[in-house]
Amino acid sequence: VQLQASGGGLVQAGGSLRLSCVASGRAFSNYAMGWFRQAPGKEREFVAVVSWNGGTTAYGDSVQGRFTISRENAKNTVYLQMNSLKPEDTAVYYCAAGDFRRVVDDYSYWGQGTQVTVSS
Repeated sequence: VQLQASGGGLVQAGGSLRLSCVASGRAFSNYAMGWFRQAPGKEREFVAVVSWNGGTTAYGDSVQGRFTISRENAKNTVYLQMNSLKPEDTAVYYCAAGDFRRVVDDYSYWGQGTQVTVSS
């Protein structure tokens, strides 16, 4: 599976962004899809995951209630809608394909990352 993330950018605190991740290659719907993020000097952090059919989602504590993950299997695409953004959300965001887990090692395929910068 090859993954291409997009949609990052610069936004003011309180604003919104929607990230997209398009998959190609092996059957997209075989995998749970996750979003992770990594800020400078920090470890990669779990953000959200959606099950293979979109029926189940899970979120990291720091984004619960502000971010929404969804997927469209017909378009081989997973989304991350980010609302009420905070400066501490600034990071490179990565999409990944794998198991329905919160751990980096449970994902086999990774996109290249897209930068999100939230100004105060």
